Amino acid sequence: MTSSTTDERWGAPLWGALSVLCAVVFLDALDVSMVGVALPSIQAELGMSTGALQWVVSGYVLGYGGLLLLGGRTADLLGRRRVFLLALAVFAVASLLGGLMNDGGMLIAARFVKGMSAAFTAPAALSIITTTFAEGPARNRALSIFTACGASGFSLGLVLSGLLTQLGWRWTFIMPVPVAILALAAGLRLLPRGEERGEGGHDILGAVLITAAMLLLVFTVVQAPDVALWRTVLSAAAVAALLALFVRVERRVRHPLVRLGILRSAPLVRANIGLVILFGSYVGFQFVAMQYFQNLLGWSALETALAFLPAGLLVAVSSTKMGDLADRFGTARLIVLGSIALLAGYVMFLRLDAHPSLATLVLPGMALLGIAFGLSFPSLNIQATNGVSDDEQGLASGLLNTSGQVGGAVVLAIVTAVLTSGSASDPIGAFRAAIVVSVLFALLGLAVAVSGLRFRSRSRTAGAAATEKVLETV
Repeated sequence: MTSSTTDERWGAPLWGALSVLCAVVFLDALDVSMVGVALPSIQAELGMSTGALQWVVSGYVLGYGGLLLLGGRTADLLGRRRVFLLALAVFAVASLLGGLMNDGGMLIAARFVKGMSAAFTAPAALSIITTTFAEGPARNRALSIFTACGASGFSLGLVLSGLLTQLGWRWTFIMPVPVAILALAAGLRLLPRGEERGEGGHDILGAVLITAAMLLLVFTVVQAPDVALWRTVLSAAAVAALLALFVRVERRVRHPLVRLGILRSAPLVRANIGLVILFGSYVGFQFVAMQYFQNLLGWSALETALAFLPAGLLVAVSSTKMGDLADRFGTARLIVLGSIALLAGYVMFLRLDAHPSLATLVLPGMALLGIAFGLSFPSLNIQATNGVSDDEQGLASGLLNTSGQVGGAVVLAIVTAVLTSGSASDPIGAFRAAIVVSVLFALLGLAVAVSGLRFRSRSRTAGAAATEKVLETV
């Protein structure tokens, strides 16, 4: 299969391959949502502090985000099918080990390994899609199906986690194992063989530097409330130094992890910033909401999962239509609308108290967040990969996923720091202060989205003027 696939009538091999890729994004989303609901139970059984507990989430997203660029580059060089299947096997093993751990530190380590494996499956899967379906309606349709499966996995994971956590939080780690094994078996049979490999080599030093920078960045934010200011400043300076060294290496190495020239694409850069904010703000919000619903209000894991369900269902239903909407209205407009819904959803939750109303607070707030993800997530994926050559689709996919995962880790660290530094005598105030972090990021996201809309208008005007000038000369 190649990027020449444009026929609206896809054959069985094409649908089979797409189904395998969708199963894996379904699995990734399933795993993330199930762990989120199980966090209070994990904290109670393993005796973890709130600060340590956030590393169960951050460990995964850092392993994921820190190695995504290497994962995307590896997929381009060694073959997307091979990388996809090997990483999926590691993902299954790490899932099983996570469910067997009795120590918080070992659980975090297992989650980190699991995130590392996902760092290779995610860009491989996305780049297989973007090199299989031609840019335009065919690719937009495939990406909308792909993102809808992710949303469906997240929604189902919330409900399953609520049910499984009643039996024991370990089942939320073990349950994805058979799904991964089935996807692996299907992938061996259905994913096409004989794909071309890219030319070049690996940039191991670049991968080490960017991963170290991201780990230190999150650690700096988490520890900031509990350490002296000079230590925080020194740690932040070390992060900046690592990032500067990474850029220097990428400019000089023969086969860079990131070809910096790809960042000249303004739509790609805006898409990456947009996903940092979209995913980052939501991961932070979800962490706060889980603590609020279960630890403060005393809701069960199942009740908490059902509260999040409307958002996931809206994304699952709407994502399949996003390809057509993107063709008709353009991604910039959809992202602006999604950013408005995201901001409105977070602002609504600033009204939380000890007796929240399902009808006027929880359900409408979750519905707005679902609309936001339904509009923005597929549109950001489409925007980030349009106009990128086939041999750099893995890089573009890795950049986008890295942005989302690193954004999740950093914003979660900030939210956790705000939450843990809040007054114990005013837990409602602490929860509201933590949600303010998501509100501020959503405001920034809206500003970036609007700038993209203005850039699109200027580009059209410039194009029309250029066309008119050519006609005049003729």
